[in-house]
Amino acid sequence: MAVSGRAVWLVLVGLVLVVAWPGWAAFWIWLAVSVALVVLDAVLAPAPRTLLVRRPPLAAVRLGEPRGTELFVQNTGSKRVRGFLRDAWVPSAGATNTRHRLDLPPGERRRFEVTLTPTRRGDRLTDRVTLRTTGPLGLASRQSALTVPGRLRVLPPFASRKHLPSRLSRLRELDGRSAVQHRGQGTEFDSLRDYVDGDDVRSIDWRASARRHAVVVRTWRPERDRRVLLVVDTSRTSAARLAGDGHAVTVRLDAQIEAALLTAALASRAGDRVDLVAHDRRVRARVRGTSRNDLLPSLVEALAPLEPSLVEADWDAVATEVRTTTRQRALVVLLTALDTSVLDSGLLPVLEQLSTKHTVVLAAVDDPAVPALARDRSDAEAVYTAAAAETATAERDRTARLLARLGVEVVHADPDGLAPALADRYLALKAAGRL
Repeated sequence: MAVSGRAVWLVLVGLVLVVAWPGWAAFWIWLAVSVALVVLDAVLAPAPRTLLVRRPPLAAVRLGEPRGTELFVQNTGSKRVRGFLRDAWVPSAGATNTRHRLDLPPGERRRFEVTLTPTRRGDRLTDRVTLRTTGPLGLASRQSALTVPGRLRVLPPFASRKHLPSRLSRLRELDGRSAVQHRGQGTEFDSLRDYVDGDDVRSIDWRASARRHAVVVRTWRPERDRRVLLVVDTSRTSAARLAGDGHAVTVRLDAQIEAALLTAALASRAGDRVDLVAHDRRVRARVRGTSRNDLLPSLVEALAPLEPSLVEADWDAVATEVRTTTRQRALVVLLTALDTSVLDSGLLPVLEQLSTKHTVVLAAVDDPAVPALARDRSDAEAVYTAAAAETATAERDRTARLLARLGVEVVHADPDGLAPALADRYLALKAAGRL
């Protein structure tokens, strides 16, 4: 039972009567009358169990986009129901307009809507639906909390898709007018054209040159139907929160997901077969053998509920997963942190092993706050902080050079720049015939 503001005013009126007729008898009489009225009003209030509450399934929404959720309440009792309703969600669902006034005649149904603007990716769940029915005097209410299951799947925003048109334009140029001019496995013949200074003499087609009475060369285009395997590291390093000048705070895993989505979209449009594995000590998500049309929806659906796991990555298991997923030469893109601690945890021998058979790219997110800290020399404490930032930058660059000597391509950029930088590296490898 809940007491309303009217009950408080009823007691205050009694104080006036006590002042008019002093004495404890008047006080106790009025208090007994007030309690009796409140109890009677609570007894006469309709039972919340007479209300049938239903929530229809919710469609998925991208992070940051609003979505309306409906709640249907039907009065199955014989009394008119007046009161209040609260549809509670977890805070990260960003629910607004959660409180509504109830006024339901017997047998009727009402629709209530709550607007959700989620602030986190993944599954946002309902908390509970609280129903409060008031009595005919409005002095007291009966309250009940119901569990009405509801789930909103919040998909990655894929903000990096704005970079896709420009990269597709470069892909068309690479695949057509600017054909790659070199021999080797992983390319296919495109056309013949006249020889110009600077062309590789090994590309000259002597038979065609004899027929045309001019020197002509063969051109090749990057071969389609190559394999691209994206490996997203969901271990403890992916939980790092990154921020900097002009950047909102973001989790490293979210930046890795953006880069994976853009690369997958570009590679699928290039005719390559794309697979994805999210891994730490076990497989958290897998997309394999999906058609081009279903690839992006499958990736978004698989990556949406991913959360960082506060454990060390099992890199040997990752290598086994790569061998299981593809036995032919492929482009293996590992989205993780460019950190000496990661290499020391067992990644280095795995990279050496993978690079002997595959083209390996390590894509890492830089913390945009580090350059700002390195520039600050305002006081003694800032100088020490700047020195630490410079040391971290030097270690990162040294690690990148070490991986380059092992044949591993290294791409690192801030959270907003990683996706386009990785897409550019993919195009460069495509143009070089290294896929």
